[in-house]
Parts: sequence; structure tokens; C-alpha cells
Amino acid sequence: MSAVLLEGKPLAENIKSAIKQEVQALGFLPVLASVIAGENAGAESYAKSQKKSAENLGVEYQFHKLDAAVTEAGLIEYIEGLNADKKVNGIIIQMPLPAHIDYKKISSYISPLKDVEGMHPENIGKILFGKAKIIPCTPAGVMELLNSTGVDLYGKEVVIVGHSEIVGKPLALLLLEKFATVTVCHIGTSKAGKLEEHVKRAEILIVAVGKPGLIKGQWVKDGAIVIDVGINRIADKIVGDVEFEEALKKASYITPVPGGVGPLTVTMLMRNLIEAAKIQS
Repeated sequence: MSAVLLEGKPLAENIKSAIKQEVQALGFLPVLASVIAGENAGAESYAKSQKKSAENLGVEYQFHKLDAAVTEAGLIEYIEGLNADKKVNGIIIQMPLPAHIDYKKISSYISPLKDVEGMHPENIGKILFGKAKIIPCTPAGVMELLNSTGVDLYGKEVVIVGHSEIVGKPLALLLLEKFATVTVCHIGTSKAGKLEEHVKRAEILIVAVGKPGLIKGQWVKDGAIVIDVGINRIADKIVGDVEFEEALKKASYITPVPGGVGPLTVTMLMRNLIEAAKIQS
């Protein structure tokens, strides 16, 4: 068996086409405000990719750069100014923030109506009740990839490795809404020596840890769908959390790294912006 590659770019292009039509239907230019504190090459690179995507979709992108010495209170005040600006439809805080600022605290000060990352407690809570319009970007991208396979999630054994607030936890809620049977593994699972046994029974395996080669290819169940969210730099290569070459021989579908979930993340951000603009209009 050789798996079908689940590539994110073609799927992202289809979604972008729909977003362009929705932008035109809005009757006004949606505005995304991006806030970065201090100097960080990775954050600035991600912001540039957001800006490029926004321009291609007919969206205005505002870049707000603050000094690394900005206080937590100062950043909150700045965010509240953007909340009050009726021209701004979406706000994103670029990571990482300076060490003295608590992102979890900061994210709760973004208006839930402008929270295009979907991380405000109100928006996370809506996922719990199946009422979310704005969904965290990476989990939303994973769901799009799964939908593209045509798989019926009802009753499927899904194993998520990684229980972060931005991927694993919200993704588990989204999958439960589809009546999948969801197991979430984390460092406790690994330390208990039970990670392999959980992975081996997964009909759908989703890994988001950030540890190269964590999941051995031989652990993958024959015919499983494998979504590798991990991004790791090894020398001059980018690799995922799953041993790709071995998993490729056993899975029915698998995401390449790079090129799988990544291309969808910014697209989901833009889709959230349009949803936010609709809610505000």
C-alpha cells in the first residue's frame, strides 16, 4: 500500500476562491489588524505570508509593531483600542510574545467578535456547544483535510497526539461533534508507556507535538488516515512528527510535511476574518 498525499495547497486554493466571492458580497473591505511585540524573524515571516494572502483576497492588512518592552497592561490597552476601532474586523497577536506577557491572558482581551484565531474563551466555549462560527485555524485546516477524503467520521477511532490549547483540545471537540470516538494522548501517555498501543488502533491519527520522529511508521494502522501537524527543522530539512517514509507504506492518506496542514492555516485565518466581518455587519 502507498498512501494518497493529502496536500493542503489545492484545497486552500478552492477555499480562497470562495473567500474572494464572499469579500465581494460583503460590500466593504474587511480589515485584519496584526500585532507584533518586539523582534522575531519567525513571527515577521508569518505576518508577511498573512499580508500576501490578505492582498490576494482583497482584504486590508494592518501591521502594528510594538516595542519588546511594552508592558502587559500596555498591550491590553492597545488591543482595546483596536476593539473599539469600527474599521477593524479582525485582530491577531503574533507569537511569540515577550516572556513577561501571558498570551492566555492577552487573548481574552481581544473582542470575541474580532478574534480571528478563535482562541477567546467565548469562541472556544461555542465549539463545546457546536455553535462556533470562528474556529482555531489549525484545527479548522485539519477538519478540511479530513472532509476532503470523504471519510465518514461517525464512530471512527481517532487518536490525537498532543493536547495543546491551539490544536489538540479544540480539535477533539470538533471531532466529538462529528461523533468520532476520540482519544487524546500527551506526555502522560508517553511516560506511562502507552503511546504506541493507542497509535496502533487509530483509524485516524493526528499528531501535533513538535518532536521529529515521535510516531514510528510501523505503529501506523494499515489503512489509517495520518494528519501530521508537526513542523520541525532538522539540518536543512523540514520534517513532521511522524516517520513519513514508513508511514507512507501503511496509511491510506497522509499529509506531507511541509505542504499538508501548513498551507491551510493562513487560509482558515482569512475565512475567520470574513465570518467576523459578517457577524459585525
